[in-house]
Amino acid sequence: MQALLYDRLGGMDAITAVIEDFVGRAAADSRINQKFGRTDVPRLKKMLVDQVCEAAGGPCTYAGRSMKETHLSMGVTGGEFDALVEDLVATLDKFGVPKPEQGELLGLLAPMRPDIVEKETADTGTPLPDTYRSAPAVAQA
Repeated sequence: MQALLYDRLGGMDAITAVIEDFVGRAAADSRINQKFGRTDVPRLKKMLVDQVCEAAGGPCTYAGRSMKETHLSMGVTGGEFDALVEDLVATLDKFGVPKPEQGELLGLLAPMRPDIVEKETADTGTPLPDTYRSAPAVAQA
């Protein structure tokens, strides 16, 4: 029996390191970074770690908003979604994640695309609409 994707990715420490790099990479990417202009970055990182951990069969539970609710009125384009996936693949490559595990992870995340993309265009670098409402900040302990 094959090990869980969570374990093959390296567990929680590896997933956390990948998300840390990925969020930094996305923040530096002019094709998509305007969409993160009002993002609570610590919350985003926690939600992404939980989401990837859970999707990969790990012990986490994603407790954030649905992808549809999270991205509603962001105006995310198909081109921006694709750019984000490219950034994730670049991060996975940087950490030496084998292609089969990358493909498996991307396969788990791909079904979220229809709930995230609102405009099927190749455009990138579009501004975050003024009407978008961010999630509440993570409570500080």
